[in-house]
Amino acid sequence: MVHTLIQKLAILSDAAKYDASCASSGTTKRNAVNGGLGSTEGNGICHSYAPDGRCISLLKILMTNFCTYDCAFCINRVSSNIARARFSVDEVVKLTLEFYRRNYIEGLFLSSGIVQSPDYTMEQMTRIVKILRVDHRFHGYIHLKTIPNASQELLDESGLFADRLSVNIELPTDVALNKIAPQKDVVEIRRAMAAIGDKIVASREPTMVKKRVKKFVPAGQSTQLIIGAENSSDAIILKRSASLYAGYKLKRVYYSAFSPIPDSSPKLSLVKPPLMREHRLYQADWLMRFYGFNVDEIAARGGGMLDLDIDPKLSWALCHRGEFPVDVNKAPYEILLRVPGFGVKTVRRIISARRHCKLRYADLARLGANMKNAKSFISTIDWHPGSAIDSTHLRQRFVPEMNQLTLL
Repeated sequence: MVHTLIQKLAILSDAAKYDASCASSGTTKRNAVNGGLGSTEGNGICHSYAPDGRCISLLKILMTNFCTYDCAFCINRVSSNIARARFSVDEVVKLTLEFYRRNYIEGLFLSSGIVQSPDYTMEQMTRIVKILRVDHRFHGYIHLKTIPNASQELLDESGLFADRLSVNIELPTDVALNKIAPQKDVVEIRRAMAAIGDKIVASREPTMVKKRVKKFVPAGQSTQLIIGAENSSDAIILKRSASLYAGYKLKRVYYSAFSPIPDSSPKLSLVKPPLMREHRLYQADWLMRFYGFNVDEIAARGGGMLDLDIDPKLSWALCHRGEFPVDVNKAPYEILLRVPGFGVKTVRRIISARRHCKLRYADLARLGANMKNAKSFISTIDWHPGSAIDSTHLRQRFVPEMNQLTLL
């Protein structure tokens, strides 16, 4: 069946939605049917967030959803009975430029199923980003999801034109990946991640000839872990993330809750994990990267599973009630970071402000603290929570309020 460009876009943007590396903004759906300009419902347009909080609109598509691999968790696997389509190199370039010129997008997220061979597919994707950068002087953001088992030469070339590369490791353990996606080589995935990481570091080091070599993946590399496709605990998942951050200097590990797919393999779980589990993993990941927590502290209880009712920072504080209350006028930075309701910015403001005066309860709210969470865990010159409230009663107080999705 021959598809029009619009039909291909509908198929291949839908097929790309399972990659969590571009998170949806969750914005209200709008269109211009009743007047006005613009829409938030365009095929293939997703929203991601920059480190500084900016929302970035991206054209998120697959080059093709044909694939020679048969990964059990993937809707696009070769044995899956779905509509198939394939863009040519010129079609992806045209779509990207047309969307960009109309101010629909600020960049491109490009992935692909594997056709003919990993090298052939990676070569086609590299051609796309090279044409955009060199021939059309495209300055928008480009995130390229690399192809497993592609040659290092192609990865090196693609990194000269993409802002970010991702090498999806997919599953938390090597055993699970070998069982569910046997055509993916764990050793090759790690080799690719290590090589990209080394290249990124080398590109940022001054040389004798010039201050810097040619930029290579300036936005770093990322990966994705699928949650709930098999029985790995949250502790196992977080330990894998911690090793990835330490070993490959990743910018982000993305977590994607597994969604059972049609004609799924008996190797997979038939139950969709709660989305709150995905959210708690993101919160725990944040604690590891910016708050000084380690995996054993975060997921030490519950058989290695995170508490779904309360966020992991509050859960840790309730389990370590004896370490509180913390005197905000004396406690060091690392201890203040462990107070529920205190974010990194708030703690920095506290450290700065207390150089000039003794802080009172009312001062903390002005400095950005969430006092509903913090008041039971801190003391000031005019506030002490007392010792009568135990962890069980505190938990009962917090659980009804845990509908918000913000980690402090």
